[in-house]
Amino acid sequence: MSTNTPLFQEIKIGPLTASNRIALNAMECNDADNHGNPTDLTYERYKKAFRGGAGLVLMEAISVVDESRGRLNQLIGTPENQPALTELINTLRKENDKTILLIQLTHSGELSHSDFSRKVCVKPLPGYGGDLLTEEEVEEIIDKFVISAKVAYDAGADGVDVKLCHGYLGSQFCRPYNDRKWKYGGPFENRMRFAYEIYERIDKEINDPNFLVGSKISVWEGFPGGMGTAGPDTPVLDFEEIQKMCQGLEERGASYIIQSAGSPSITLALTQPEKSMPDYGYLHFTFQKVVRDALKPETVVIGSAYSIYSDGRIKFLATEKEKTTFEYWANKNISDGYVDMVALGRQSLADSELPIKMLEGRADEINWCSLCDNCLEFLIRQRPVACATYNKDYAKALVEMRREEGKLREKRT
Repeated sequence: MSTNTPLFQEIKIGPLTASNRIALNAMECNDADNHGNPTDLTYERYKKAFRGGAGLVLMEAISVVDESRGRLNQLIGTPENQPALTELINTLRKENDKTILLIQLTHSGELSHSDFSRKVCVKPLPGYGGDLLTEEEVEEIIDKFVISAKVAYDAGADGVDVKLCHGYLGSQFCRPYNDRKWKYGGPFENRMRFAYEIYERIDKEINDPNFLVGSKISVWEGFPGGMGTAGPDTPVLDFEEIQKMCQGLEERGASYIIQSAGSPSITLALTQPEKSMPDYGYLHFTFQKVVRDALKPETVVIGSAYSIYSDGRIKFLATEKEKTTFEYWANKNISDGYVDMVALGRQSLADSELPIKMLEGRADEINWCSLCDNCLEFLIRQRPVACATYNKDYAKALVEMRREEGKLREKRT
């Protein structure tokens, strides 16, 4: 593949420079130790990702607290975890010192797993919910985000991503559904207070222009009152608040926004389009344009949901096969100005060395994601995650996991 294509042009993100326009998205893999520190499995994944040569790697969602987590073996970003994070990042820099490394910070909120943590919420969502947060507790959580950002900074990361997507706590504040009468709910300005205060506090605490801050955002969650809707009780799309939100983050120092959509626990196919209805992938192009149109040219917009295209193996109707590939749509959308970079999620698990293989003319060696979503099954079952299609150890683990689940179902019946 020619280096003259848009995908392989450099791009400035704040004061830093990414060597190409490919990002590896944050993919939780549930393989930390019991204290939230990286294990050998974590090292193996990220070392391979750095060798792969992506312009940017977004490290999976690290919890800012231990008491409310969605994953049993989730990475954690408290001061106690800083030495282990520092060692990991130092190792990755030795693999490749050009790739920009961002760490995603999160709090699981109502998506926390009650088997091993406390579920909390902004306003109970039917079927979810948890302990209703007080204003004092929210202020403590904001403190935790700032502390974790400082941990990431001191550990050597290039920046952080304050997670405002996919149904986790950040997005729970932002939704029109959050019409609760309190400091953090109701009017738009109140619902944005959580995110905006985190940005302002991080800027004050770290005070380093070379440290990037941004957010991954669900432009439309796809259910009544979700992000990107016209009100607390309708699913009708309305992008006015989303654009105002992005502009508010930009004013507070965001050098990039990662576009996403959906809430995987509710509208999974919207977040990661499925091969049975790949057309959902097209919606993300519109969402990318919505964000791009709202921001200054120098603020980088990173688009998601590109794994659906792969090498054109997924059947899209009413278009030529050669116009259904990752290479085609990534280059086209960058050229058309809808997006500045593109991010790969499931594809990064299948083959995180895609960038260097494309760059070196070895596209025929790429392990393309089959969209089987077995990786998601590992995550749901609270197991370490990897691609069972191309990793033989995880193929065996998948078979064994299903066998165990079958035995449990037999005992229940």
